[in-house]
Amino acid sequence: MITPDQRVPWYYQGLCFQCQGCGACCRGPGGYVWISPDEITEIAGALGMSDEEFGYKYLRRTPTGLALVDSRSGDCPFLNGAGRCAIYHARPVQCRTWPWWRENLTSPEAWESAARRCPGMGRHERHSLFIIETEAAKDF
Repeated sequence: MITPDQRVPWYYQGLCFQCQGCGACCRGPGGYVWISPDEITEIAGALGMSDEEFGYKYLRRTPTGLALVDSRSGDCPFLNGAGRCAIYHARPVQCRTWPWWRENLTSPEAWESAARRCPGMGRHERHSLFIIETEAAKDF
């Protein structure tokens, strides 16, 4: 007998995604980019800053933790003029795991809603259930 926690997810055959490098996931207001102390140290080091300098310039305290500040437009402060991530190799886990966020995987409709903002979703490379579940399990 299959228990509720053993149900096969709707995306059991995998999902297609290939980042298009468009920066759409980094634009506009509407949420937080959560950041851990280890990520602060990694990004600060990549920028040649101390953790304290980084915190003063790029962090805000929220009721539930630390997050990156937004630019005036609501864009990520590390989105450069070419629409690319200026800290790509040191980006936070939250950014690394897009689009495999739990909220995007709740239903086909949730996936399709996110795909309307992300041209890489539903394109090219098929990712296995194992990869999706592994990425979705990462905390941010």
